[in-house]
Amino acid sequence: MIAIVDYRAGNLTSVKRALEHLGHRECEITDSAAKIRAADRVILPGVGAAGATMENLRALGLAEVLKRDVAMAGKPFLGICIGIQVLFDRSEEDCAACLGIIAGEVRRYPSSIDGRPLKVPQIGWNRVRQVRPHPIFAGVPDGAHFYFVNSYYPVPADSSAIIAESDYGVPFTAAIARKNVIATQFHLEKSGAAGLKLLDNFCRLAC
Repeated sequence: MIAIVDYRAGNLTSVKRALEHLGHRECEITDSAAKIRAADRVILPGVGAAGATMENLRALGLAEVLKRDVAMAGKPFLGICIGIQVLFDRSEEDCAACLGIIAGEVRRYPSSIDGRPLKVPQIGWNRVRQVRPHPIFAGVPDGAHFYFVNSYYPVPADSSAIIAESDYGVPFTAAIARKNVIATQFHLEKSGAAGLKLLDNFCRLAC
């Protein structure tokens, strides 16, 4: 079973529908710690702010479950959008202390570049460069476009965790992988055929 973590955020149903469209019908949106522990794979998707996300995860008793019983236990774990940002130690958004699964921080895009204003948040399609091979990108051409909605971007302490990058005023991390933990800044469920391919790849990965 694939557990889609319900932490009172939006966009969860879109991920479930995408999984079902791909034929992965044993998936459930859940806030049950027991079901998340028992799941074969776990997805942390959604939209929202880092502070509210962490507050809800802690209130539901899921922060430690995701860190200890999913990430550290070796269970395949996929973060999407805010789901990549809360994997890190801290975020500039709300000065939030996050899960600390991946060393590093999350920073806000600059408001201007070389004196020119930069529109924040980034909303729309952007090209993604694969900087090192990973099975999550199997069958997806380098330079494919994915859909982003974000004002903040992750900065891993160890650059070897970065598997894909993009640019929005500054170069930024678009996807990471560390053992069983994989995460993307872009929305797989909103990124057409390329996004669905990555989602399908995750569901078939042997970690």
